[in-house]
Amino acid sequence: MTEAMQPFTEEELERYARHIVLREIGGTGQQRLKAARVLVVGAGGLGSPALLYLGAAGVGHLTVVDDDVVSVSNLQRQVIHTTGRVGMPKVQSAAQTLAEINPHVKVEPIEARLDDGLAADLFARHDLVLDGTDNFATRYLVNRAAVAAARPLISAAITQWEGQIGLYHPASGAPCYQCVFPAEPAPGLAPSCAAAGVMGALPGVVGSMMALEAIKEITGAGPGLRGRLLIYDALYGETRTIAVARRDDCPVCGGGAV
Repeated sequence: MTEAMQPFTEEELERYARHIVLREIGGTGQQRLKAARVLVVGAGGLGSPALLYLGAAGVGHLTVVDDDVVSVSNLQRQVIHTTGRVGMPKVQSAAQTLAEINPHVKVEPIEARLDDGLAADLFARHDLVLDGTDNFATRYLVNRAAVAAARPLISAAITQWEGQIGLYHPASGAPCYQCVFPAEPAPGLAPSCAAAGVMGALPGVVGSMMALEAIKEITGAGPGLRGRLLIYDALYGETRTIAVARRDDCPVCGGGAV
């Protein structure tokens, strides 16, 4: 599901010159970015930097879905929004910033809470999904819809000083999100950012990783995070990668699917 290939204008060639000279991307990869349709669920801490870099990179069609409005407490980390937009729907604020960054990108803001019906429609008309939401119920919903639509899903999460990111895509042999996280943690084991706090720059790092992995997935540049979960500890400046695999008894993508 991609847009028809369109030639670059002179301005676009200059704008994307640093991508085009990269051997792993080149003109062909930049054309793939221009033709891509990417859905970002959530315009908060993770969605903010992901959207900024995807827009700057020249992803042709970005859809962002969120039902929240900008609040003062968001501004410590949600860098796509500004003080002057407090009270504005986050999707509208994000669209306004992206239009200022790159007028060549079409942004589709959807001010709504994601549900199964909306997810089925949106996922079917996008090539790739990024999930930057902050609760397990929505993450499981996003995962189900991604598996049903056979779309790759880049999902990340943050809390306090730690973040994690993986690429889930059973259609290509990788696990789905629920293979790796089969059940929601017990209350208190995975507190929200509001309850536990979060270092403001952390979502910038992890959200930028989401954009980076999305660009790699679209262009085919380098190995992605299929079958791997990357964990970043900002407090100690450490990263580690864990191999993950599909589960035959996964209720979403395995033999236990219903």
